[in-house]
Amino acid sequence: MAFWSGKRVLLTGHSGFKGSWAALWLASMGAEVTGFSLAPETDPNLFDLAGIPGVVRSRFGDLRDAGAVRRTVHEARPEIVLHMAAQPLVRRSYLDPVGTFETNVMGTVNLLDALRGVETLRAVLVVTTDKVYENTEAGISFREEDPLGGHDPYAASKAAAEIVTSSYARSFLDEQGVRVATARGGNVVGGGDFSEDRLVPDIWRALIAGKPLILRNPAAARPWQHVLDCLCGYFTYARGLTDGAELPSALNFGPPPDAPPLTVAELADAIQSALGTDPVWEPANDAGPREMMTLEIDSRKARAVLGWKDQLAGTPCVSWLANWYRTLNAGGDMRAETLGQIAAYERLYRDEGS
Repeated sequence: MAFWSGKRVLLTGHSGFKGSWAALWLASMGAEVTGFSLAPETDPNLFDLAGIPGVVRSRFGDLRDAGAVRRTVHEARPEIVLHMAAQPLVRRSYLDPVGTFETNVMGTVNLLDALRGVETLRAVLVVTTDKVYENTEAGISFREEDPLGGHDPYAASKAAAEIVTSSYARSFLDEQGVRVATARGGNVVGGGDFSEDRLVPDIWRALIAGKPLILRNPAAARPWQHVLDCLCGYFTYARGLTDGAELPSALNFGPPPDAPPLTVAELADAIQSALGTDPVWEPANDAGPREMMTLEIDSRKARAVLGWKDQLAGTPCVSWLANWYRTLNAGGDMRAETLGQIAAYERLYRDEGS
């Protein structure tokens, strides 16, 4: 963890759920973080609850604004870029496909183009998704070598961002000596998620409102993973790239290979029980636009080449996220709770001898 002390990091998407965890963790390790993103969309939001504005240099702007992106890059003078900003919601991508492609494809273009010629830059990690693969729902666990694709606009835009990243690396950034890679993360869960159309915040909102939990696709299976496990993988990958290690240009980050895939209903039952309520839900009358029913990714390569592994797979994942929301519901100090979980995770990491 000492690697990050004093490193200048440009983190896009720092106001979102995963980005806020990343910003707070990087700052706690001593990184000099400049964040670029839209302002938080929800109230409440982790960005404010965890006091992110007090620990990073925050710049609000739109990835589609090439000038704003370029100004932020010039100001940050980054050594490492973690590109996490995106339009991340599948159902919203059906409602606004043009905006989704503009943000996820041209936003990535704007960022990578602004990084050309930045003399301080050493590594760029572009975060995409487990949904970048051409999914025929054949029940396979996708590996990094499998064909890219995407049925819905969100998945397709992220697959396109992979191609954009590869092009900029080979055409420009490789010549600068900058290491570039993409990280394909699974379905991340944890405390502090308040987004629309996501399982954990849907459970929390139903609990707070005293209303039935509605599940759109209860039988759908996903590669669920705690946000800290996923971010640990990203950070380890970015460190290896910065240090010049010979690493693949893309890696999957998901649950352990021997972990059986959980359905939406199974995870919902486990989270409700952990929150102290009866595991009860109702299927939606209209599930909405088509979403894939099965999705698994194979993260063995990341485990082998990075020495990375989960610390919170299985029951701990559910327990930690439930503890976060219980603290919130009790009116607790959410900055302290979030930092406490980060510190506890680091202790587990050190105890593993990683």
